[in-house]
Amino acid sequence: MSGFEVIESDAGLIKAWARGVQVEDSAKAQLRNVAGLPFIHRHIAVMPDVHWGMGATVGSVIPTLGAIVPAAVGVDIGCGMMAVKTSIRAEHLPDSLAALRTAIEAAVPHGRTDNGGRNDVGAHQGDPPALAVAKWAALEDGYKAIVERDAKAAHPRGLGHLGTLGTGNHFIELCLDEAGDVWVMLHSGSRGVGNRFGSYFIEKAKKDMERWFIHLPDKDLAYFPEGSDGFVSYIRAVSWAQKYALANREVMMDQVLAVLRGLFPDLATADVAVNCHHNYVTQERHFGKDVWLTRKGAVRAGLGDLGIIPGSMGARSYIVRGKGNPESFCTCSHGAGRAMSRTEAKRRFTLDDHVAATAGVECRKDADVIDETPMAYKDIDAVMAAQADLVEIVHTLRQVVCVKG
Repeated sequence: MSGFEVIESDAGLIKAWARGVQVEDSAKAQLRNVAGLPFIHRHIAVMPDVHWGMGATVGSVIPTLGAIVPAAVGVDIGCGMMAVKTSIRAEHLPDSLAALRTAIEAAVPHGRTDNGGRNDVGAHQGDPPALAVAKWAALEDGYKAIVERDAKAAHPRGLGHLGTLGTGNHFIELCLDEAGDVWVMLHSGSRGVGNRFGSYFIEKAKKDMERWFIHLPDKDLAYFPEGSDGFVSYIRAVSWAQKYALANREVMMDQVLAVLRGLFPDLATADVAVNCHHNYVTQERHFGKDVWLTRKGAVRAGLGDLGIIPGSMGARSYIVRGKGNPESFCTCSHGAGRAMSRTEAKRRFTLDDHVAATAGVECRKDADVIDETPMAYKDIDAVMAAQADLVEIVHTLRQVVCVKG
């Protein structure tokens, strides 16, 4: 049975789609802190993949009137998913997918960046792809306007990171749907430049709170009042970073499809490509008011909207269609959600555990990805059951190749 439950709070209303899913006490404490902010509109909505995050929980929807909390959006501004269905079928794939994974890894820079140093494997080492150059040309003036106003928000890898994956839970996958068709699915955001914007404005908001003698239950809930200089600058920067994140995913998708065309020259793609944010803020109308709606680890699920809810490495993922549930502010979860911290996952699970859990998936099977092993995440089936009144499943995907940073 789906539907929301109310999490007890003295401060404000919290509606949670979490039946059958564990919500840790630390996450509940954060939810109560956010619900108590004076500018929350109606209630906050909690998705079944909810877990502790910086300032606000990942997997929450925060409607505000007259203010925005930068840490609720986070530092991976515009992080999200893209998926494209191809004309390749399961029977067309080679018996061994190792070479295909290697080719994708060679085509898309991935891994940790060192902020512009010589060994920045997370950035383009030579000339960026032509599509990245074209996308950056459309973005560059907006970037210059932002850093002219806030010089300390500048990052050296604007173009250099456009079309790159990053690390952590970001990935590129080849998946099979229930009919045996091959999909390309990927997960990333605004990379170094978005991280710099997010970090800069979070600290700027904190300094404003100190200057105005505003005391909060969590300093990471520092906010910009609408109309303030910080608010104007932040909205400009976050809107730009969200456009950059969309472009980043489009460039990576183009690079992966080029790899596949090297093996399958007649490859075609379906008309509809799903490209959706799950860390962002936007203006929407809910319950009679135009609000600033922050989705932190959550996907828009308006009536008919297509979205992507990925599982973990080795678990199912879903293409979904929104039901437009107004109580959730037309939102669904953004994935399975972490069941434990990265440190706890590394402590609890062995490399043998990870190899067993990812059997049948061509992916990294080394100690450095144990924090992303499937057991570190919630049960995707329970997560989907808890939000049956938010989305309907259009396609069920299972990974056969997974590239991680």
